[in-house]
Amino acid sequence: MSIKNQRFLGSLKISQKVIILIEYSDFTKLKMKVGIITEVVRVENTQKLYKIQVNMGENTIQIVSSLVPYYSIEELLNKKIVVLTNLKPTKFRGELSEGMLLCAETNDESECVLLSVDKDIAVGTSIT
Repeated sequence: MSIKNQRFLGSLKISQKVIILIEYSDFTKLKMKVGIITEVVRVENTQKLYKIQVNMGENTIQIVSSLVPYYSIEELLNKKIVVLTNLKPTKFRGELSEGMLLCAETNDESECVLLSVDKDIAVGTSIT
């Protein structure tokens, strides 16, 4: 199947991976904002999980993330990050996660870097 035909079907094949193409209206459903990490603790009896409190301006949310191999607690504290805020809450190892922080991660998972803002901007600012 040609790339042209795949695009028509709503997907694009790149290097043996199929990428699902979405409409702009789907992207606009995602609500992302700038948050600042205010508290980080290890989730007991886990190898990789942190329980992270993130100030979003009007409220504070809790995010559970597997950043232990990549960041120390000290490196995370007071870091301004990009947060997906309208993700349905779920539990990881019994801990509630109310959003998702965004990262860039290599295919082999050897590196993981948090997305952040490159200039100072207010907590709670929308990502567009």
